[in-house]
This record gives sequence, structure tokens and C-alpha cells, in this order.
Amino acid sequence: MTEEMNAVRRLAAEGLLAKTAAEASVQEHRRLRAAVYAIAHTVVFTQLTRKLELKRGHRGCARSVLRLEAACLDRFHDDMDAVLDDVFLHATMPVHNLEGWVHGRLRFATINAYRRRRGERGALQKPRVPRWLATALGEEPRLITLAVDLLEFVGNDSVAGAAVWPVEWWAEHRAILCGDDYESAYREVVRDVETVLAAMRSKPRWYADYVERPLGHKEHSAVPLPRTSSDGPDLAHPDGDPFRELASVALRNIGARVALGENPAGAATDVVTEVFVRSLGSDELDRTPGAAAWPPEFLARGLAERTVLELLEAAARAEE
Repeated sequence: MTEEMNAVRRLAAEGLLAKTAAEASVQEHRRLRAAVYAIAHTVVFTQLTRKLELKRGHRGCARSVLRLEAACLDRFHDDMDAVLDDVFLHATMPVHNLEGWVHGRLRFATINAYRRRRGERGALQKPRVPRWLATALGEEPRLITLAVDLLEFVGNDSVAGAAVWPVEWWAEHRAILCGDDYESAYREVVRDVETVLAAMRSKPRWYADYVERPLGHKEHSAVPLPRTSSDGPDLAHPDGDPFRELASVALRNIGARVALGENPAGAATDVVTEVFVRSLGSDELDRTPGAAAWPPEFLARGLAERTVLELLEAAARAEE
């Protein structure tokens, strides 16, 4: 790797790095990218990632790249991709100190990439509360700040959990800021989230465009299924296991659509939405009390990618 890194430094010093990358074969481009990664990753971690992790209170993650938790590591890789893309696009002039040049463009490159990712999710690039929403919230600063947090969250890179909104984190922040105990702050935040969402839903088209759609494209943890009793049948469905029955139906539907030439991933998501989400409804899915229900698109992705795939495999084995 040292040889490749030295070659990249020479190309940068001659002002040929961007041109060489643009004209390189796929294999050569990968080598160039790996070499620039090796040069730039320390700059990105020390000058950006570590500072962000300390702000988040992730002291372990701030120690080294190897100590980053999964979600934090994903953010680091996103920032690295942004830096590498920026290098290969803008390193068109002689650069004699590549690390220093990367450092100088670090904020610009990562912020632009972050806004681009938000745009791809359909989220507002710069979350702001429109005048009608501020009025609906009674011009209350606490609620307006939370509305901005909601709009920021639906488009950012953090993983959405089972309760959709990061209420626990917001409650911790409010407890520290206001000097309240955590339990009181948590209950207050849950109420405020419902208040803000109710105000947002007063404009259904706006809510669908800037909240539901980007939220449906977020990365997320597994969506939990209803709890079952270890001593008997499903508590919510005493007559049997509807999930396995629906899995069998979904399996046949997906197979039929794929046989007709449809894309397997698209067919699976459509069928899961129709069979599981619309058949059972979001109220059938176990969630934290007081937490918002998941939008259908969010449910479909979580079910299709996680638990339902296991159920489909089980149904397939049963039908062999």
C-alpha cells in the first residue's frame, strides 16, 4: 500500500490526480481509491469524527476507528466516501500536501454529501419550521425546536429504532438542559412529539413529502413482531400463528411475480406491504407505549429485510 500511496502523492503534486482517476479502469480506480483512503482516513477521524463522537457523548467511539460502534462507523464511512469523491473531482491542481488539502476541504465535502443524501431521501436539506407550522404550535420555542429536531432526524444518517423517534436521547438532552429528572422529561417529550406531529399532519401533503417519505428511506433496526407466550399460542392471535400463514401466502405471491420477470426485491417489498402491513395493520405490531406508529413504507422495509425473510424461509422449508 505504501507504493500506491506514494504514487497518489506524486499524481496530486503534479495536479493529475483527478484526471488520472477519471480515466482509470475500474480496477485501477479501486486501487487509487484505496490509496487515498489510507492517506485521508486519519485526517477525517481526528478532525471530524472524533469531535462529533465527543459531542454525542460517545467517548469509546472517539478513541479510534476500530472502537466505533456500528452506526458511528457507518457515518464515518459516509464521510470517507464524501472526501474520496471530493478528492477525485477537485484535485485538478498541484497539491503538495494532500492531508492538509483534505483537511481544508473536509467540512465542505462532508456537508455537501450529507445534504445530497438528505435530498436523496426526500428530506429538507436545511430543516426549517414553516410559518404555518410555527403558528400551529403557538409560537412555542420548545415545540418549534422539537419540530426542527424531527425534520432533522428523518433525513439524517442515524438509524431509526423500534420506537421510530429518538425520544430517549431528546429526553436526556432536555433533562440536562432544564434540570428536570429524566422520567418527567421523557413523558414531556413524548407528549410534545405527539403535539408536533399532530400539527404537521394538518398539512397532509407536506407531512407525506417531508416526514413520511424520508422516514421510510432511513436505515433502521429490526422491527419487532408481537410477543408470544412460551407456554402456548400467540397471545394476540390465539387461533394460530398468522405470521407463518401470511408468510406462506407472501412466498407464493413473490414467486409468481418473479416468475413473470419482476425484480425480486421490488416484488418482495410490494407483497410484504400488501400481505403483512395492510392485513395486520400497524396496531398489530408491538411497539413502545406512547410511541408513534411506523409509516407503511418503513414497516415494509423492516419486515422485508429482517424477520419476514426468516418466516418466508421457514414457510418454504415447510412446503418442500
